[in-house]
Amino acid sequence: ILMVFTGGTISMKIVPGRGAVPASSGREILDQVPELAPLAHITCEDFDRLPGPHWSPERMFELARHVDSRLAGGEFVGAVVTHGTDTLEETAYLLDLVLRTDLPVVLTGAMKTADDPAWDGPGNLIASVRAVTAWREGDARVTVMMAETLHAAREVVKSHTDAWNAFTSSGEAAPVRERIATERVESRVELVAAYAGADAKFLRHAVATGARGIVLSAMGRGNVPPAMLAGVREAVATGVVVVVASRCGHGRTAPRYGYEGGGVTLQDAGAIFSGDLPAPKARIKLMALLGAGCSVEAIRECFERPDS
Repeated sequence: ILMVFTGGTISMKIVPGRGAVPASSGREILDQVPELAPLAHITCEDFDRLPGPHWSPERMFELARHVDSRLAGGEFVGAVVTHGTDTLEETAYLLDLVLRTDLPVVLTGAMKTADDPAWDGPGNLIASVRAVTAWREGDARVTVMMAETLHAAREVVKSHTDAWNAFTSSGEAAPVRERIATERVESRVELVAAYAGADAKFLRHAVATGARGIVLSAMGRGNVPPAMLAGVREAVATGVVVVVASRCGHGRTAPRYGYEGGGVTLQDAGAIFSGDLPAPKARIKLMALLGAGCSVEAIRECFERPDS
């Protein structure tokens, strides 16, 4: 098994006066988990040593290409990737979209630092290795292992700031894994939040500063305050792709309401609805689709088809 270490809380220790910071290499982490030795032969690699918030979509894409290149040679049966939990769900979803390999890739991390007596890193690593060794041919989804629970990358979210079981999912993966063939991601995609009394200024700022796409974290089923609607119309008119997600934790977006700023008026303005993808993942998907050079209609189809 290839084990790629990238940083995160699993590698951190408390520095007096500074708090938790990345400290341990992959080898130093593995040396603290002797229970792994009987489970598999592990090749350890340090890809990076980043806290979760330091990741960019470009670096996530570089990780995907690194994993692909290492798994292409036939030496490994799969990979475990450690990652900071704050952006783990976004990296996992991007890998699920763009990885070429059909081998299992499991992402994991920790909620406690390596010098905490309750460090959960070892248990997550052991469970991840077991998940790779139990992989069944034909199920090539990227998954996330946290607190002894395996989640599909598309479904998983960090839903609590520091609980042991911070990561949750619906438990229902899409029937077919979606893959996007691309050699890059388009970084110029902004996320704009809707809130009571919001207007179009942040939408207009995104367009003025060169955005190629905008994801709206809208209310309910995909609705915004009326003053935001003009900004959506202006963005679409300039060729910027606007995708409507919801700030709600569960459910799908859909054009249901016909009042000014309601989903029907957003659809009429040319916006695309994200289905059940939350805004951060809708942004990742839009980055990959724009990077692949997809047309607006192809992007609409990828987001709005029933099985997406």
